[in-house]
Amino acid sequence: MIEHALAQFQHYFPGNKDTIRVFFAPGRVNLIGEHTDYNGGWVLPAALTIGTILVVRPRRDGEFHLVSENFPGRPVHFDVDHLDFDRNDPWGNYPKGIMKELIAEGLKLEGADLYYNGNIPNGAGLSSSASIGMVTALALSELAGHKLPVEELAFICQRMENGFIGVNTGIMDQFAVGFGRKDHAIFLNCRTLKKEEVPLDLGDYKIVITNTNKRRGLADSKYNERRSECETGLTALQRIEPGLNTLSDLSVADFERLESRIEDETVRRRVRHVVKENDRVVRATRLLQNKDLRGFGELMEQSHVSLRDDYEVTGRELDVLFDAQRQAEGCIGTRMTGAGFGGCTVSLVAADEIESFKTRVAAIYERETGLEPSFYSCKAGDGVKELKTTVV
Repeated sequence: MIEHALAQFQHYFPGNKDTIRVFFAPGRVNLIGEHTDYNGGWVLPAALTIGTILVVRPRRDGEFHLVSENFPGRPVHFDVDHLDFDRNDPWGNYPKGIMKELIAEGLKLEGADLYYNGNIPNGAGLSSSASIGMVTALALSELAGHKLPVEELAFICQRMENGFIGVNTGIMDQFAVGFGRKDHAIFLNCRTLKKEEVPLDLGDYKIVITNTNKRRGLADSKYNERRSECETGLTALQRIEPGLNTLSDLSVADFERLESRIEDETVRRRVRHVVKENDRVVRATRLLQNKDLRGFGELMEQSHVSLRDDYEVTGRELDVLFDAQRQAEGCIGTRMTGAGFGGCTVSLVAADEIESFKTRVAAIYERETGLEPSFYSCKAGDGVKELKTTVV
C-alpha cells in the first residue's frame, strides 16, 4: 500500500523526491460504549491496522493540491487564503478544516501537495473522517516545524468536525486514532480524558467487522438530534440535581431514582441508554481484563439492544445483521459500532468459524435486505505516526 501510494503521488505530482514524507492514521472500532462520548462517559475503542496513508511534499507558493484514491477524478485545489467550506467538496473539506485550525493555532502553512490513499470503508462508522483529519493534522504540523502532542492534534481534529463540518462529535474517535497501540484497546473517560490501555487478549477469537454497505452521513443523520435530546435530559435533571455536570455523572441507581422527573418519554429513554451504557463499559472492561470473553460478549449484545430500543440509532440493516450474527456458530458477542444509521457491526468470532460465520450471515442479510455485506477480520494497531520509508 505504501509503495502504491508513493508511485501514485509521483504520478500526480512529479518533481523533487527528497522532500516527500509519508504519514499514516488508523481507523478505529469501538468495542463498547456508544453515544456516551459526548455525554462525558466511558468508551472502549481500539485503533485498527487499516487506515489512511498520506504522502505529502511541501510547497512554498501557498497553494494546496490534493488527490484522493478514494475519490478518483476529484482533485482539490485551493490556496491558504481561501479555506472556505464548500458544500460540493465532501472530502476536501476535512483537510481544509484542519488547515484552518492549524493556522488559528499560529502555525504558518506555506502550501503542499497531498495524496490520500485509505482502505477504511467510507461512511461505515470506522472513523474514516477522524483518520483523514488526524493524519492531515500530524503531517502539516510536522511540515510547519511543530511537533504537536497527540492530545492537541486530537482537539484540533475535533474542533474541525464540530465547527467546520458541523457534526458535534465527541473526542473518542480522535483519541483512539491518535493513541492507539497494537493489540490493545483504550478505556477512556471522555470528560476527564483519563485513559488506560487494556490488552486485547482474545485467545481463539478474532474481531470481525461487518459493513452493512448502507452509506450514512453523520451530518445528515439524526446524530445531532440525539445529542440535543441528551442535553434536554441533562437540563431537566439539573433542576433537581444542580451539581450534575454530565449524564455520565449518574449511576444506574441515580437514574432509577430520578427517571420519573424526565417528563418526555423519548428523552427519558435516551438518558437511560447513556447511563446504562456507561455501566456496561466499566463492567465490560473488567471482564476483558479478566479474559472473560463470553461475559464481555453478553454485554456487547445488551449494548446493541439498548441502542436499538432506547436510543433508536440502529435501523433495519444493522438489526438484521445483529440477529443473524448472534445466532451464528462461533460468535460470542456482536453489536453495532459507530454512530449507527447504517455502518458496521463488530463481533467476536472463533477463528476456525469465521468463514462459516461469513457465509451464514451474508446469506441471511442478502435475503432480508437485498444488500451484500463486507467482512473485515481486524487486529488492533498503532495510532497516527510518520512512516519511515525510502522514496526511490
